[in-house]
Amino acid sequence: MDKINNAIYSKLPNLVLGFHGCNSETYKNVIHNNQHLKKSENDYDWLGNGVYFWENSYERAYDWAYNRYGDDACVIGAVLDLGHCLNLTDYSSTEILQLGYKLLKAKYIDIDMEIPKNKLGKDGNDLLLRNLDCAVIQNVHDFCKTTPNMQPFDSVRGVFTEGKEIYPGSGIVAKTHIQICVVNTNCIKGYFTPLSMDNGYNLP
Repeated sequence: MDKINNAIYSKLPNLVLGFHGCNSETYKNVIHNNQHLKKSENDYDWLGNGVYFWENSYERAYDWAYNRYGDDACVIGAVLDLGHCLNLTDYSSTEILQLGYKLLKAKYIDIDMEIPKNKLGKDGNDLLLRNLDCAVIQNVHDFCKTTPNMQPFDSVRGVFTEGKEIYPGSGIVAKTHIQICVVNTNCIKGYFTPLSMDNGYNLP
């Protein structure tokens, strides 16, 4: 419990750039019509529910968007202040997630249901449907919101290894990335249109 409430080192000291893959309609609504990106609320979201960004990786955001939307793929940039962050790259987050799992397990025992499970994607290699992780993180959020003197998390940040090895025998895989899930949209300080590699604007 003390780990969850320890805000001394959970506030990351710098702004970060995030990139969100989307289609042209979403791009226009956010960039031209001053709308906010919508929160993802799937029960398989990797870092729980919120607005997702690839940290400092325009290329990964575009690759994701292209695989989903084809030639209608776009990327929105954002300046983020992660606030009180559940940073999964920090060793202390292990105990927080273990507590979240313990509480979740007890809840499912009470209602006599099977706890959610993570599932492999179509390629059979990566855990693309993370129902268990999502449920655990959402349980941590709920615990913080309903427990006196607990500070809710504004964001969640995690590193994920994904994809095939980049060369035979490599311990590095092609789609390793840092993902950010913004829970409190006040962490999003502004949106922008990323520049393309030739220094021109990447307009849809």
